Amino acid sequence: MDRTPVYAGTPVSGAPYTPGIQVGNLVFVSGQVPLDAATNSIVRDDFERAVNVCLDNVARILQSAGTDLGNCVRVGVFLANMDNFARLNAVYASRFGEVKPARTCIQAQLPLGVDVEIEAIALIP
Repeated sequence: MDRTPVYAGTPVSGAPYTPGIQVGNLVFVSGQVPLDAATNSIVRDDFERAVNVCLDNVARILQSAGTDLGNCVRVGVFLANMDNFARLNAVYASRFGEVKPARTCIQAQLPLGVDVEIEAIALIP
């Protein structure tokens, strides 16, 4: 089965990974940090906005593959601090439909000192 790279805009310069990979009717999205595409800066000191920016970044890659957050079947969330779990859930619940994707949430030391990173797998209709 062929693997097709999926980008939202230009490829990440020098990055040893691809933002998304399409295999058949699935797209696998690499972990997305809260890098605001409009300002090209990391969102800090506003956890809820950081979660939304991560999900916006995931959504942009999914859109490039012809799908959206509503077709996610699995999401992985990485938190720098599990004390933010309830805050994550509040934002997360507002971004997905009635049937939420399967999800894992773990605490991890994250790149660039961010508070959250989100990856996803989605169906392409």
